[in-house]
Amino acid sequence: MQTMQWKDLKSMTARELTDAVVELGEKKFRAGQIYGWLHKKLVRDVGKISNVSPAFLERLTKQYPLYGVSQAACLASKLDGTRKYLFELHDGNVIESVLMRYRHGNSVCISSQAGCRMGCTFCASTLLGLTRNLYPSEMLDQIYAIQEDTGERVSHVVVMGTGEPFDNYEGLSRMIEILTDDKGLGISRRNITVSTCGIVPNIYRFADDFPQVTLAISLHAPNDRMRQELMPVAKAYSMEELMKAARYYTEKTKRRVTFEYSLVRGVNDGRDHAQELIQRVQGMNCHINLIPVNPITERTYEQPDRNHVEAFAGILSKNHIQVTVRREMGRDIQAACGQLRKSYAERSGS
Repeated sequence: MQTMQWKDLKSMTARELTDAVVELGEKKFRAGQIYGWLHKKLVRDVGKISNVSPAFLERLTKQYPLYGVSQAACLASKLDGTRKYLFELHDGNVIESVLMRYRHGNSVCISSQAGCRMGCTFCASTLLGLTRNLYPSEMLDQIYAIQEDTGERVSHVVVMGTGEPFDNYEGLSRMIEILTDDKGLGISRRNITVSTCGIVPNIYRFADDFPQVTLAISLHAPNDRMRQELMPVAKAYSMEELMKAARYYTEKTKRRVTFEYSLVRGVNDGRDHAQELIQRVQGMNCHINLIPVNPITERTYEQPDRNHVEAFAGILSKNHIQVTVRREMGRDIQAACGQLRKSYAERSGS
């Protein structure tokens, strides 16, 4: 059996689970049954698996434990039906997920790490630092737990919650492989979006490995000086290197790349910033998603007013840049990344 980084049941691919089952002396077809229970029927307790002997399941989970998430809190928005979940992991860490309901289907935004080490100055997720990477099972189980809780199918997944997905590239890759497997939920790769703050080597890798998955890049500034002030990762990878990698993604995949741009009043929201941004992306198959910054108490950043946001968007649009302003969802329930987890940690004193 091949060596696995993750020795837990739900992080196994179908092939790995088959190898494990055979190695423990059981017939191959049992692996397919177990895999289906975990990833299609979404059972989160092996005691509910009815067509495999409890004795074998006990042996299996003794060697390969079943990790996932347990719900610690859930807040439901009265404004738009958005649901913000706080999940606890087996080691006591907590993470966040968000369910957003759209006309095209339900979208779940999941976390990829417990905390984050990227240090972006406008983000609540990074204030507590990085604790650890999430296992593939823990990423998957956020989706499974939300689908179980609501009784509604999840059709779209966004890896844009707490953490930097490309800082957990191996776990992310395995999660996508299992999530898109027809033996499980079978979510289309085209319905998955992964957001990165700009770890350039893994943008190239991602374009090669997952050409059907949508890439979003957190840009937030039109030049190196400003981006380095907002995002420490920019000190490692210049704007020129980042744009070269983004163009590689669009050329390799024939797909559009999304640039996330948080608008901060008086910092990066001027007419000159819009013009500079246009020069950066001119001619690229891209889309700019403008995000009025979410205020956090540790920073003095403020949102521009609506007219200012629309004026910035208008400059881009007049120059033939595809642009939208992100619809704010769940504002009344701390739905922005890291806010609920941070407040929970402060209350618990951890």
